[in-house]
Amino acid sequence: MPMPISQAASLAGCFAPTIRYYEAIGLIPNAARTDGGRRSYGWPDVKRLQFIRRARDFGMSIDQIRELLAPEADAAGGCIKARDIVQQRIDEVKERRLELARLESSLDAMARRCDVTCGPSPALPCTIFEDIADTAA
Repeated sequence: MPMPISQAASLAGCFAPTIRYYEAIGLIPNAARTDGGRRSYGWPDVKRLQFIRRARDFGMSIDQIRELLAPEADAAGGCIKARDIVQQRIDEVKERRLELARLESSLDAMARRCDVTCGPSPALPCTIFEDIADTAA
């Protein structure tokens, strides 16, 4: 049963401008049009949009999703390609975790230095401002 873009967006958990964007970049096929020229979507479109939204929830890039949705992904090597994409995302997440750990360590060091240097009375300038300025250089 055909549905307007607003209904498809609601069912897919996204917004109408997102659907138009995905259509413009070729991530979803061009929508069928009503006699009045309005976009019309079916359940296969909604399912594809749900897949895209869920892949984005996992932090996959548009290019990674495009590869997953490529017709050849359904072929015999599709599982290998999908596995490679997921492994790439795992590697990206691991690297991001390391970056966040380094950031946490730096911020913790700034806070400790402020506690020791500034103590209960405010120092001017606060060591945190010095530390941030030093790391920016």
